[in-house]
Amino acid sequence: MTDLFDPPIAQQAASPSRSRSAASRRAAAKRRRRRRQRSAFVLVLVLAIVGVGGYFVFDRVSDGLSGFTNPFADEAEDYPGPGGDAVTVEIPEGATGADMGAVLQEAGVVASIQAFTDAFSENPAAAGIQPGTYELRLEMKASDAVSRLVSGEKIETTVTIPEGFTVAQVLDRVASVTTIPLDELEAALESPKSVGLPAVADGNAEGWLFPKTYTVQPKDDATTLLSAMIAQTKSELESLGVAKGDWQETLIKASLVEREAKYAPDRPTMARAIENRLERGQRLEIDAAVAYGLGISGTELTRDHTRDPSNPYNTYQHAGLPPGPIANPGAASVEAVVNPADGDWLFWTAVNLDTGETKFAETYDEHLRNVDELRAWQEANS
Repeated sequence: MTDLFDPPIAQQAASPSRSRSAASRRAAAKRRRRRRQRSAFVLVLVLAIVGVGGYFVFDRVSDGLSGFTNPFADEAEDYPGPGGDAVTVEIPEGATGADMGAVLQEAGVVASIQAFTDAFSENPAAAGIQPGTYELRLEMKASDAVSRLVSGEKIETTVTIPEGFTVAQVLDRVASVTTIPLDELEAALESPKSVGLPAVADGNAEGWLFPKTYTVQPKDDATTLLSAMIAQTKSELESLGVAKGDWQETLIKASLVEREAKYAPDRPTMARAIENRLERGQRLEIDAAVAYGLGISGTELTRDHTRDPSNPYNTYQHAGLPPGPIANPGAASVEAVVNPADGDWLFWTAVNLDTGETKFAETYDEHLRNVDELRAWQEANS
């Protein structure tokens, strides 16, 4: 039964087979240790790679998230403020906090994008920053830059174009309010395609400069602003379902309504009266059109002027519509032409020149009575 137990040490040492067995076990153990060491090294290497990659992935992602701070990043570089020379920067439409930070860093306003996005995330009002042009300072503290943008003090000018202004009046108003010179505005209109004027306008911008209030940024020029006015007119016509082929005619009629009607409720009625006259082949006899063709105001108009056939805008002498719009009509006048009132009116006249009260008539006799009312008012107020 001695073969069930280990032999004595002396016998182990003396047995070649036992010695080889022990050596094999030692070699195997050594190989296992080397494998464990290699595995540990590979694991450390993989973790290192994952960690570095994770840092860059996180940094890329967080850079696009305004208000999100990368915990792996070093402390963001920031200027102490308050800042140096003034500098103009433009915040684009739809900009995130990181986008704004990039714009300001490139302009030299903030030291780093991270400093700006940190300050952006800490200011609850930062989400309300509006696009536009702002005046900041070089080397500002990031939180101060955010506060300045939050204040909304943009560098811009507003110019209001009233309904019924002619092109000449529009250009004069823009030149007097903005920094865009009159000669640049006139030059821009000499290139109709550059401002988006459609072919149906035949190169004439009259009627196409939509009246409203426009915001003019420092970078805007004559082409930019005039293009916006024309685009607004197109948008108005499209919103009312006017076919492109009818754009010019619609604006001609709307301009007549604009210059003749004094009250908004009168516009659809006047638009119908104009349509009724055109359908009957009756001359429009609109003083405002005659005056426009002569380049004078309606108050200067005389009977001799209405008898002069050389004026193509003389609607007393020429049947149909004048050759083009006589002013830039507003939305109410355009809509009145598209949706005129129902009725058989053919005539209209103001009966009170102070208030602009106007009366409409279906017959000539009724119209004459309205004219007598005007004459009485004139005598009483002369």
